Amino acid sequence: MKLHPRLRFLAAIALGSFALNAAQAKQLKPTDYALSIQADRPELFYHKGEKVTFTISLTCKGAVMKDANVKWKISKDGVEPPLQQGTASMKDGAVVVSGSLNEPGFLQCRADFTAPGESVPTARAGVAVDPLEIKPSLPAPPDFDVYWKEQKAKLAAIPMNVRITPVKSSVAGVECFDVQADCLGAPMSAYLARPIGAKPKSLPATVLLHGAGVASSRLSAAAAWAKDGFVALDFNAHGLPSGKPQEFYSNLYKTELAKYYLKNPESRDTIFFHGLFLRLMRAIDVLTAQPEWDGKTLVANGRSQGGGQALAAAGLDSRVTFLAAQIPALCDHTGVVAGRINGWPKLVPLDENGKPNEKALQAARYYDCVNFAARTHAAAFLTVGFIDLSCPPTGVYAAYNSLSGKKDILNHLHTGHVATPEADAAVRDAVLGYLKTTKP
Repeated sequence: MKLHPRLRFLAAIALGSFALNAAQAKQLKPTDYALSIQADRPELFYHKGEKVTFTISLTCKGAVMKDANVKWKISKDGVEPPLQQGTASMKDGAVVVSGSLNEPGFLQCRADFTAPGESVPTARAGVAVDPLEIKPSLPAPPDFDVYWKEQKAKLAAIPMNVRITPVKSSVAGVECFDVQADCLGAPMSAYLARPIGAKPKSLPATVLLHGAGVASSRLSAAAAWAKDGFVALDFNAHGLPSGKPQEFYSNLYKTELAKYYLKNPESRDTIFFHGLFLRLMRAIDVLTAQPEWDGKTLVANGRSQGGGQALAAAGLDSRVTFLAAQIPALCDHTGVVAGRINGWPKLVPLDENGKPNEKALQAARYYDCVNFAARTHAAAFLTVGFIDLSCPPTGVYAAYNSLSGKKDILNHLHTGHVATPEADAAVRDAVLGYLKTTKP
């Protein structure tokens, strides 16, 4: 008699399982336990209304647990309250739970086990449900384009006053510079790198964008892309001077720039990202003013907060021809109005009843990268994590689906908000592959 594949799986678990007595349990550490969740389709893609089955398993020192209780819940990409939840006993070595989603989005399963010492190992799994049908939670404000046209005009009225200072390069054949320029508010600050001896109008350009935090511009990042034949500018989100001791940036992050991304959220003119996007546009002005730029190829490249900046750069400046956005933030700030999770940094505060702050909700719409994505024809490469809690996949796909140019996305099926060598390599391949298409 042939066993169904799931029965064979459970039988194998039972053969390797064991029960712990009290003495054994006291000797165990929380790190001895491993909790995992597996969906019934390895590819993790489903259609609306289809049943999704999750198998939850728990091991201790590599052996499957026979007697253990786990708490589980199935939600719409982490939205509370969950669609389903419960506590189950792993008497047969595993727990099987199921759910479905009747709209495009992501279904997430979470399991928790209380280990000795009150440590709680947690596991998550996420599956996509018709993700290419995910729409923005709200449209752009009616005056979105007018507002940003006005902001760009204000910026253009400020002379750049570019200051370029040579700095030591650690990459052979590459020359590097500290660059400062005037802007509205804080200055534009960056490191610039280019191949030594580059001829005028000979190089593609790239602006490199930082994730969340407070740090110096990255000389090594700019130099690495210069070695690949770019005039590269590594842009500082805060307009801070480059090359200071680490303590300088750490102290700022603990004091005046602590949780900078959540400050003044109720006005589109005072929110942190207003100044950031103006500095970003000024960085592109400085980069494209370099005589080595070929005048036609400009790549915006970043991860997380930097990925959001890449989308914004492409939507705000038509000179951007390619954007690379790894696990991008700043997508779908208003997800809550559609019963979804808001994207990082969750700009819109919620009251005790889960109702969004109306002023912050309206202000956030002017900084939603879903709207910037809809305003560029640049080619694009994105990455997304199916269990990303910082930059939820629903919002990332809302932005991806809003892009109208040639595009591709790398789905990280089992990862959250992490940088991976695979993603970095894929971005590099995508950027260099794009360059090949621009050459005669």
